[in-house]
Amino acid sequence: MGRFDDKVAFITGAARGQGRSHAVALAEEGADIIAIDTTAKVDSIPYPLATADDLDETVRLVERTGRRIVARDADVRDSQALAAAVNAGVDRFGRLDIVLANAGIFGHGPSLEMTDEAWQDTIDINLTGVWKTLKAAVPHIIDGGRGGSVVITSSVAGVQANANTAHYASSKAGLIMLMKVMAKELAPHNIRVNTVHPTAVATDMILRESLYRLFAPDVENPTRADFEAAAQDLNALPVVALQPEDVTDQVLHLVSDKGRYITGSMQMVEAGTDL
Repeated sequence: MGRFDDKVAFITGAARGQGRSHAVALAEEGADIIAIDTTAKVDSIPYPLATADDLDETVRLVERTGRRIVARDADVRDSQALAAAVNAGVDRFGRLDIVLANAGIFGHGPSLEMTDEAWQDTIDINLTGVWKTLKAAVPHIIDGGRGGSVVITSSVAGVQANANTAHYASSKAGLIMLMKVMAKELAPHNIRVNTVHPTAVATDMILRESLYRLFAPDVENPTRADFEAAAQDLNALPVVALQPEDVTDQVLHLVSDKGRYITGSMQMVEAGTDL
């Protein structure tokens, strides 16, 4: 018996990284999955977003566990696309129990030199996109009458200031208050709402040359090794970047019966970043 037998989870940003890790882990423990990601291009960020092949790989990995999945190409900025994806999953599986609002982007640059587009894209995806996700999905949990759980992916950057991250930090800090308000509003329905706050995680969003250059500006063609050497003091514990599975472990605890009385909380997974 799995911890999530007969449960259904909706996950945004599921094509790779943390979202894929969450989807596969939940499926391994019995959940059916509704997964979205987008192949849309965001010109203001310095790395490519997920591809259709990435989302297909998540589908393959979930189905390999023996569980079912409904996957859609949908942008969290698009309320209609979100609603259509959730509705398709609920129509097939008959319920919704868990929402993981995980989709997000990360760019960097000095606050006063940042373009309007960079600021707006980040706020629209990382903050407004989460609100749209909850608006599309949570009513299905309410309608089920069984309670449920929502976990929002914030960041250690939402509670600790770092230069060159004004748009990202503002979006992630905004998620904290969204979480707290929603936790109060949804408690009468026995729906819990929490945030997770990872330090750097080894995903495509982090492992790229433009970020390496931010940490090692004096190196002509910086590599991951250069980044790790420059960032070795980022965390108190001896790790530069977590693995997606490290965050997944915390998420699964929050959405399981073991976390049934945890709501309105900020769960830090930061390896001592803020010590």
